[in-house]
Amino acid sequence: MNLNLILLEDVAPQSGGWSGLLMIAAIFVIFWLFFIRPQNKRQKEQQKFREALKAGDKVVTIGGLHGKVKDVKEHTILVNVGGDVTIEFEKSAIIPDASQVGQA
Repeated sequence: MNLNLILLEDVAPQSGGWSGLLMIAAIFVIFWLFFIRPQNKRQKEQQKFREALKAGDKVVTIGGLHGKVKDVKEHTILVNVGGDVTIEFEKSAIIPDASQVGQA
């Protein structure tokens, strides 16, 4: 009886192999399609927006301050947030004004 079990274990196909490798590849492809690719696309759009900033554009900071661009420098911009209050922000802290999105 024990001899039959030993022989059956040797004859049984090994699990894993190519199917396991294909499953990992499929998971990576799905992860890339649904997470990595859209994030890269968003980052490129935000970079284009920041490069195209000019005086008079309405913007929102990542902290929620709304204002108009007064001046654009190499790495920073000056934003008028009301009256004669102007604050300097890093370009990376600026997002498009949500009310202007889709109105191009």
